[in-house]
Amino acid sequence: MRITPFHAAALAAAVLVPTFFVLAQEDVPGEPVENVEREPLEIYSDLNLFGEIFDRIRAEYVDAPDEKELIRAAIQGMLTSLDPHSGYLPPAEYDDVREDTSGTFGGLGIEVTQEEGVVKVVSPIDETPAARAGVLANDLIVEIDGQSLQGQTLDEAVEKMRGPVGTDITITVVREGVDEPLEFTMTRDIIALRAVRWSMDEDVAVLRLSRFSEQAFVGIEQAVNDIYEEREGVPPKGIILDLRNNPGGLVDQSVYVADAFLKQGAVVLTRGRVPEESSRYDAQPDELDGRLADVPLVVLINGGSASAAEIVAGALQDHKRATLVGTRSFGKGSVQSIISLGPNGAMRLTTARYYTPNNRSIQAAGITPDIVVTQVVPEELQGRDVILGEAGLEGHIEGENGTEEPTVGSSVYVPADPEEDTQLQYAIRLINGEETNPAYPPSPEG
Repeated sequence: MRITPFHAAALAAAVLVPTFFVLAQEDVPGEPVENVEREPLEIYSDLNLFGEIFDRIRAEYVDAPDEKELIRAAIQGMLTSLDPHSGYLPPAEYDDVREDTSGTFGGLGIEVTQEEGVVKVVSPIDETPAARAGVLANDLIVEIDGQSLQGQTLDEAVEKMRGPVGTDITITVVREGVDEPLEFTMTRDIIALRAVRWSMDEDVAVLRLSRFSEQAFVGIEQAVNDIYEEREGVPPKGIILDLRNNPGGLVDQSVYVADAFLKQGAVVLTRGRVPEESSRYDAQPDELDGRLADVPLVVLINGGSASAAEIVAGALQDHKRATLVGTRSFGKGSVQSIISLGPNGAMRLTTARYYTPNNRSIQAAGITPDIVVTQVVPEELQGRDVILGEAGLEGHIEGENGTEEPTVGSSVYVPADPEEDTQLQYAIRLINGEETNPAYPPSPEG
């Protein structure tokens, strides 16, 4: 099986949203704030001020305002004033977040892309409604439920294919070699997003983990099983874990993934304002890390590797289990909790910082790879491929432990063609012994 580590096709009926875990509630960045406990009457006075302004808006604004939206905007302003990652999630956005973190959705199971304005099937996912109905790769989707897709974006088409499990949908496709358009009526089902893709470059396994949804660890486990099955039980010469442009996700999944390559020891430490948010997560001996214990490991990171991806990279680096190759990571070194507000949606609140096993806080600083390898960026993308990361976000929480925030950006560019992927090719050569490893030089003889 040959799959490129960087796969650009969108998944039908699934729109990925930015990661939402990170950070810890402390003083708001800026001028030092004394933590002085206020009298209840002072707090109530401020709340009365809010009520007074709200009443004046209701009564005197030039047009009658939407009162519910006013209150939601006030809540959003209060949360976003804390840091760039706290915020209010209206019910619809909350549903999207839950779907995103679960790694499942109601849909058809089609990977699609768009070429010259036409939605094209990259591949139907095995054992999904689309595969069972007979949808094939390279089919062109021209209508959904009788409505033309002409002039619509890929995201708009994907949104039409999403829907509640158990509902029916009819798509019309044009297939090369078939004179008339074909219609397929399907019933939407639960589709599990593929979090992990793998390929072999001769004897080197390349695992691309796109995000830390609930499918992350099971995806790694399945990929390892498939690799060993294909190789009749013979371990690969080495493994490359590609975490580039992985925006993070669930903290527990990052622990499970790191644990897959570690026999023991801390994976991540979290510290929050309240005791419940302070924890230590340790690796546990299991069958998977037993199989992988002696397999050389290289982890690829870049400026788009954030949050949970940095937890994994930091743990494997601190334990000297892997060599990190690429460019500095994003620097999102904290954790957010999603707190349900019932029918009113949810709030996303920073509740803890996280630390690597060696007690490093990478907040705003990021993780520096053991071996810095940059990409050859096409001229038309040069400059636009670089982001400063967390340090560039207004109001971000400052780092700890004397860490310095970066002043230059880190590239997020990854070529679609593996042969042109400088970082990937370097990692392959490193495992094959064609490159020296300055991170772990050989011990002198004698």
